[in-house]
Amino acid sequence: MGEPNLKSRTRSDYVYFLSYRTRWSNCGLDPVSSPLIGLVVSSYCQFFAPLGFPQVLDLGLRVNTLGNSSVSYEIGVFEQGKDIPAAVGGYTHVFVGSKSRKSTPMAKETKTGLEKLLQLDTKDKAKL
Repeated sequence: MGEPNLKSRTRSDYVYFLSYRTRWSNCGLDPVSSPLIGLVVSSYCQFFAPLGFPQVLDLGLRVNTLGNSSVSYEIGVFEQGKDIPAAVGGYTHVFVGSKSRKSTPMAKETKTGLEKLLQLDTKDKAKL
């Protein structure tokens, strides 16, 4: 299977959008209080065009792969109102017990929600 051509992504390749104003800091979450946490085991980002403070960005979210205890997300970063991404990145979460750090199936509600974002990317896959 070949690598997807991320630069060819457009808005129609993403399922969910939110507008996001660039800012200097983000609010943190406390993963210690949750019995199940997602550890980032891989990440990537390709930059295609510059963006900067104080621009408003549109962030597109999709799920590329979904397992029982892992999920791979992809995020398209768009200048507000533009159709071509300025950057495309992603990461893979493996859900683990917060104390044991052993792979643990995600909650059914979590998986059901993530399934709504799942995109089977046939245009980026080699044809057999």
